[in-house]
Amino acid sequence: MDGQTYRKALKPLQEELNEMHRWLIHSGKRMAIVFEGRDSAGKGGAIGVFTDTLNPRTCRVAALSKPNEREQSQWYFQRYIQHLPSAGEIALFDRSWYNRAGVEKVMGFCSEDEYQRFLIECPQFERMQVANGTLLFKFWFACDQARQEERLAERVEDPTKRWKISPIDLAARERYADYGRARDAMFAATDIGEAPWVMVDMNDQKRGRLNMIRYLLDHLPDHAVDQEPVELVPLSEKPRKESYPKTVAKVKAVY
Repeated sequence: MDGQTYRKALKPLQEELNEMHRWLIHSGKRMAIVFEGRDSAGKGGAIGVFTDTLNPRTCRVAALSKPNEREQSQWYFQRYIQHLPSAGEIALFDRSWYNRAGVEKVMGFCSEDEYQRFLIECPQFERMQVANGTLLFKFWFACDQARQEERLAERVEDPTKRWKISPIDLAARERYADYGRARDAMFAATDIGEAPWVMVDMNDQKRGRLNMIRYLLDHLPDHAVDQEPVELVPLSEKPRKESYPKTVAKVKAVY
């Protein structure tokens, strides 16, 4: 999809996302969205587009780093609970508790007992969230291995994107099939009616972002909320120019 077509399709979706956000605040509902999937599939870009026009005070991203020693001693789900949304909030998980069913399982970072316990407890954890009023969406971002390789190579060449590649990403390159098997086992155990998994084709990232947002909006109750009109009354005086005190440094105009 070319950029012009993409931007034209995205604008009304972002307007409807803002309408949805007003509805969440008005109704006091909570929304949690899980973003999982292949390395370089485009999770970060999709999150960026989703949050771009929303109020960051009530729409936040949880991207947790490796657990510290204290967190490793906790119940596995404990460190995620504090990031769950309150009334009127949206919490987007850039990877989530599903690390245990994906990278931890494939790379051997958890024991088999820990993995099997996760598959049993995870549906219960999510059912509790939904039963208490959270709107929970789970998206798995898919892309072919050839496309994954193209994007990893682009990140290696682009200094502004190199931070996106971790040692784990490099080690995982040869385990595309292993991740696929782990994903299928995860789906079989955690694809529940209260919070089903939804796969997003991200071989074309622009198209995938649009389809993901459209799916979410289409699977919500009617979320139209009247917006209070805003009127800018004329200023009582002529607009003033900004002043720049000589005692304060000023950024040099380079461009």
